[in-house]
Amino acid sequence: MHIDVVPNRGSAPAVLLRESYREGKKVKKRTLANLSSLSSAQVEALRLVLKGQQLVPVAELFECINSRHHGHVQAVRLAMQRLGFIDVIASQPSRERDLVCAMIASQILEPDSKLAFTRWWENTTVPDVFGVGMASEDELYSAMDWLLKRQPHIEKKLAARHLAEGGLVLYDLSSSYFEGVTCPLAALGYSRDGKKGKLQVNYGLLTDSRGCPVAVSVFKGNTGDPKTLMPQVEKVQSEFDIEHLVLVGDRGMISQKQIKQCRAREGIDWISALKTGAIRKLVASGNLQMELFDERNLFELTHPDFAGERLVACRNPELAKLRAYKRQSLLKATEGELEKVRRMIAKGRLDEKGAIGLRVGRVINKYKVAKHFRVEIGEKSLAWQIREEQVAAEAALDGIYVIRTSLKKAELSSEDAVRSYKLLSGVERAFRSMKSIDLDVRPIRHHLETRVRAHIFQCMLAYYVKWHMNEAWRPLLFCDEELEAKKSRDPVAPAERSDAALEKVHSKQLDDKRAVHSFQTLMSRLSAIVRNVCRPAGADESPTFEVTTIPDQTQQQALSLLEAIEV
Repeated sequence: MHIDVVPNRGSAPAVLLRESYREGKKVKKRTLANLSSLSSAQVEALRLVLKGQQLVPVAELFECINSRHHGHVQAVRLAMQRLGFIDVIASQPSRERDLVCAMIASQILEPDSKLAFTRWWENTTVPDVFGVGMASEDELYSAMDWLLKRQPHIEKKLAARHLAEGGLVLYDLSSSYFEGVTCPLAALGYSRDGKKGKLQVNYGLLTDSRGCPVAVSVFKGNTGDPKTLMPQVEKVQSEFDIEHLVLVGDRGMISQKQIKQCRAREGIDWISALKTGAIRKLVASGNLQMELFDERNLFELTHPDFAGERLVACRNPELAKLRAYKRQSLLKATEGELEKVRRMIAKGRLDEKGAIGLRVGRVINKYKVAKHFRVEIGEKSLAWQIREEQVAAEAALDGIYVIRTSLKKAELSSEDAVRSYKLLSGVERAFRSMKSIDLDVRPIRHHLETRVRAHIFQCMLAYYVKWHMNEAWRPLLFCDEELEAKKSRDPVAPAERSDAALEKVHSKQLDDKRAVHSFQTLMSRLSAIVRNVCRPAGADESPTFEVTTIPDQTQQQALSLLEAIEV
């Protein structure tokens, strides 16, 4: 008996079970059964049985003795290879270099403590892919110390890649809180995490115009923003060998004092913004004429206080509406708090002027609008009034901001000055990713100053790899792919996504109906690619072999996109 496959015109071929027999001197065939309804696997199994082979279940032949998540590890390693990242860390191979790269990969994949890394590695292929084997917590700490010593060399390599002579350099400062009280860098300061009373450390991030990180500096937790600026200028010019740079920083970072210091050095231009008080003075002096906004949403002006600078005044009507609504909501909420105090007085729970004053002082600035209230406190009374004229004066500036730059108009148009300032959103995005969304730089559990610095630098390097992966994966993520269009859009109007990006958000599907992912869910999808260690069933001493999951369409596309990364 044998199996024949007989072609059929216009339909699937027929699969027939036949036997051969002799009729005289002729060999003939007869059909015993039609097997067309069977699957190809079933037909192949029957074919092998007819050949005399013995079939047994795979589970009786082989057994899987270990399975480890592999796909997401493979993705990070592939991105590092395409970026030449391992050579950026150190050109010479070493145990420390391998451990640092493994920790950076782990910071992207499963951010946690160094001890937790060593436990998590047991369930992944990190030890194999990065060639580190099973490392101890102390080995990781030693590798961090090694990394910190190499920070100036690594940052110089990144600057050579991403910063250009006369190009934009973006800088901003953030903070993260500590667990513990013994680190010399830990201090009380302005908390951007909303953790009042927590010790913190400040760190400033330098990026290129796209928001790709180049360097990070760590400061004591009570260091003000402006004090950190000039060390960055010194780093860029002296350590990165860039003589001319255009520094972009927010209005709290690049103040008048810092601009005077920048003027004293050669090769420094800047793009920043004016504080509200300075804008109010421009309006009062008549230099900023509000009626001009009736015709356009931005225009240039000059003022003697800003000699050698161009000022670009902008008004965003949508932002004005948002701020007006927010102000009224905060005023209403504050009145609600004061009304609670008044009811306490009426019930006799507060009957002394001093006690009433303390209670009012506790709630009046809860929503940061105490300046708009006039409060009168009596022995058993409380009255307040909103300073309407003051509110109106503040509201007149709603939606208005003024960009300042030292660049000439021939070097940078008014529109591009505004666009360049708004590029700081890329640095803010980096901080969000490093602090909470992906990399979890906080809370900081290290106590030695050197380890804190190394930890933050390691998180910056992890964001460097993650940033390039995110850019490569834009076709698969909830990301706008029409980046060139942003360069010609109205710089003052609210940012808008392209129609294609909005379609991905609304449908949550790609054009071929596959699911759109976030960075985290795509990593989770890749982690479903596992590496299985197998051996012959029941043969404990037999050699093992590995079987890796075959990637599906989405997984394969994600890996292929990483293959296309170029520096």
